[in-house]
Amino acid sequence: MVNGPRAVVTTDVLRAEIDANGGDLRSLDLTRYQDAVDKNKTLRLLEQTPGHEYIAQSGLIGSDLPTHKTLFQLTPGNYTLAPGQDKVQVPMTWVDPATGVKVTKTYTFHRDSYEIDVGYQIANPSKLVIPVYAYFQLLRDGKAPEGESHFIHTYTGPALYTEQSKFKKVEFKQIDKGEQDYPRYSNDGWIGMVQHHFVSAWLPKNGPKREFYTKPAGDGLYSAGVIMPEGSVQPGASLSFSTPLYAGPQIQKTLTALAPGLDYVVDYGLLTPIAAPIFWTLQKIHQYVGNWGWSIVILTILIKIMFFPLSAKSYKSMAQMRGLAPRLQRLKEQYGDDRQKLHQAMMDLYKTEKINPLGGCLPVVVQIPVFISLYWTLLGSVEMRQAPFVLWIHDLSAPDPYYVLPIIMGITMLIQTRLNPTPPDPIQAKVMMIMPVAFSIFFFFFPAGLVLYWLVNNLISISQQWYITRRVEAAKAGHGKQG
Repeated sequence: MVNGPRAVVTTDVLRAEIDANGGDLRSLDLTRYQDAVDKNKTLRLLEQTPGHEYIAQSGLIGSDLPTHKTLFQLTPGNYTLAPGQDKVQVPMTWVDPATGVKVTKTYTFHRDSYEIDVGYQIANPSKLVIPVYAYFQLLRDGKAPEGESHFIHTYTGPALYTEQSKFKKVEFKQIDKGEQDYPRYSNDGWIGMVQHHFVSAWLPKNGPKREFYTKPAGDGLYSAGVIMPEGSVQPGASLSFSTPLYAGPQIQKTLTALAPGLDYVVDYGLLTPIAAPIFWTLQKIHQYVGNWGWSIVILTILIKIMFFPLSAKSYKSMAQMRGLAPRLQRLKEQYGDDRQKLHQAMMDLYKTEKINPLGGCLPVVVQIPVFISLYWTLLGSVEMRQAPFVLWIHDLSAPDPYYVLPIIMGITMLIQTRLNPTPPDPIQAKVMMIMPVAFSIFFFFFPAGLVLYWLVNNLISISQQWYITRRVEAAKAGHGKQG
């Protein structure tokens, strides 16, 4: 793509470059966020480089009107949002030499906002009636953002929302196969490109019947956009319209205020009904403590308290099973390889002692959806990005640079393994001992916020399990003395 003169726009939250060739937004830096790889650089959401292409384009359809391939007249240079100003504008013009039709395309940037208005004014001095359709699209390659973890999958690609079909992801491989599944026409909705923590989306007003499209654009690129009917320009008249582009972080309260369904780009999947209130609670805690790390700690404690009755049943069952371990071992030695008799003897023992061997598992299973929801909440929240905790933890969305939290978490898992009943199968017992080490290595690459959650969860679980186990053992010892 040929480059033309450029305007460089600087506001209090971003730096943008607009190319006169097509009037494309070719570069966008979010100056309040750091690059995922080089912390000394600001995060670049939109860019056009040999290794990565992701830009915002728009144009007009009809009567030889300018498209994203048309060269506009643009005054190059720096456009800076000055103190006291609420907005800064970058206008560019195009004139049809045959008819005299003049098109002015204007970018409007606002203070403390990632919303950019892209407006058109069409003046028609000719005697022709000019029907106008406008398209607004995002063009990008199918690569994941640089610096994304290979161990944690997050979605990168187009997404759209309509009241009819709600939130829809359109994966690049679906576009390649022509298997897109979304309403092509709608009287409402938006379309955008989503990546971990950030989104860019065109947000046309509800009402006009628009056409959504996603398609391959060649050279490994994909376009996702919307075509809007803007009416007709009568002879001697003019027509003005605009469509906002949001290009910035996935701050949920901001997205909710901008457009219906835009907050769904912070995607918790099927567990959204659980994850949404969890994040709401996390935000409320943060309002009081002012630190996202301590907010995670407090939230984890509250969840553990909420599930304590279930956890108590689980730990009580584990403690009882732990007490039966010597007797189970004797049964195994007695029956040897006769698994049928061994199984029957074990069932008789459980029945005699009034112990449910699954009692330690079922209460845990009930809690799994909540803990998975919390996992996705912490993973998907841009609020964790660059959020410090204590001492060496400067970014809860990045791995612990010194692996302190994963190592401590591994130690807590070893302690938990010691507290649990030893499996009668020697191979299974060895696996249970190896798992904490394997998990620790795996968690080396997890965001510190997630590891902090698991660590606090483990510490509380150990305390609860130790307390309940001591109570069960004490009760059993007291019963034995009375007997």
